[in-house]
Amino acid sequence: MCMSNYILALDQGTTSSRAILFDREAVMRGIGQYDIAQSFPKPGWVEHDPNQIWESQVAAARDAIAAAGATGQQIAAIGITNQRETALVWDRTTGEPVYPAVVWQDRRTSGACEALKARGLEGEIARKTGLVVDAYFSATKIAWILDHVEGARERAERGELLAGTVDSWLIWKLTGGTEHVTDVTNASRTMLFDLHRRAWDEELMRELRVPAAVLPEVRMSGGLFGIARAEWFGAEIPILSVLGDQQAALFGHTCLEAGSAKNTYGTGCFILMNTGTEPVASEHGLLTTIAWGMGEELYYALEGSVFMAGAAVQWLEEGLGLIDNPMASEEKAMEVPDTGGVVVVPAFTGLGAPYWDMYARGAIFGLTRGTTAAHLVRATLESLACQTRDVIGAMEKDAGMPLTGLRVDGGAVRNDLLMQFQADLLGSEVTRTVYAETTALGAALLAGLSAGFWTREGLEAFNRSERVFKPAMPEAEREERYAVWQDAVARTVGWEKHGR
Repeated sequence: MCMSNYILALDQGTTSSRAILFDREAVMRGIGQYDIAQSFPKPGWVEHDPNQIWESQVAAARDAIAAAGATGQQIAAIGITNQRETALVWDRTTGEPVYPAVVWQDRRTSGACEALKARGLEGEIARKTGLVVDAYFSATKIAWILDHVEGARERAERGELLAGTVDSWLIWKLTGGTEHVTDVTNASRTMLFDLHRRAWDEELMRELRVPAAVLPEVRMSGGLFGIARAEWFGAEIPILSVLGDQQAALFGHTCLEAGSAKNTYGTGCFILMNTGTEPVASEHGLLTTIAWGMGEELYYALEGSVFMAGAAVQWLEEGLGLIDNPMASEEKAMEVPDTGGVVVVPAFTGLGAPYWDMYARGAIFGLTRGTTAAHLVRATLESLACQTRDVIGAMEKDAGMPLTGLRVDGGAVRNDLLMQFQADLLGSEVTRTVYAETTALGAALLAGLSAGFWTREGLEAFNRSERVFKPAMPEAEREERYAVWQDAVARTVGWEKHGR
């Protein structure tokens, strides 16, 4: 009998399908990746081919297994992490999609969401689901597909169609159509799942026009979701974890205690704070979501998003020509000891959490004759840290608990200057971990935990600190710098209102 030495993580994202094979020390032994095509049939519409999602994910997994020189018999479990909120509908009998996957970025159901608000459902949806009414989430996408594919709504009511997020689609395919399931994290991003009752909500299903017959069974994030058939990877393998991508990153950072948080610095920033075993309703423009479910216990998180992070650095390169590439931003910023009083507010498409002002626009304050390109670059980098503090501050107020530390990933975290300023501005340690692939690691760690591969106490050893940035700025200076940022933000609010 061949010993099980590996955990296979399937990481299905917005632009690619990846797979990573981890060994018993959570070291990556094999990686596979395939890009997936995005389609933009109309302005604001974003679609994927469900069959390409499936085929690319299987191919990536086979490549990862081959790269490690492993076999399916050596894999103890599969963990799945996926792009959240993307919606699919397929035929229960044939397995064929009835329409392309409608991606989380898609805005076609904005009108339907405005209609829900006009009917006064915003408060009820927030109370039950922890979410704001927005086209971002899955439910209105499913309803749109049922309304716009001929006969689909009637077939759905008869139980002939199934609907779900990407995790459900992959599990259904992996198990040969025997399991139609999802986990609590993905369910919590639909606008249909009651966080308190831990169940699909009948009233919301009726109001949002999603039939109960199409929805998957909801299970805890760590546990058995089904058995992947031997035809895919050479052996039957249990699927033992499912997590939405941002929750997987939180778990991969081993933010297992209340007050711990992670920030992914990508095009924007995704910030999640573990708030423990009770949901925390936000009064500061954040989302309440499920972090994961293990055993009988649900863990919750507050989530906030910053629209412009890496995109602001990209603007320095492509829009202003001040740097040759994003990695050059640190060297350029270090040409000067500070910003020279310059503040950049990169509200190019409005302000996200906690302001939620679609009419705000970007601005530069404090320009003098002595302002140089280096000052502008440094001020732009500092804006990423300032926006992160905005969200973390809202989280601390909502949760009634202080930040115990911030763990970080994403392209911008290689910038030591930015990470040190982030620690200074938060007055808290910022930990850059050894793993860049935190999302896949999170899915693998939870699957391995479910398989008895590892213990909960031993998980932190698997995403060790590469460097810890400790706050060095005096508190008075920190608060003064942040007050200047807040003043600058206040001056950008509502800029585009009244046809300006």
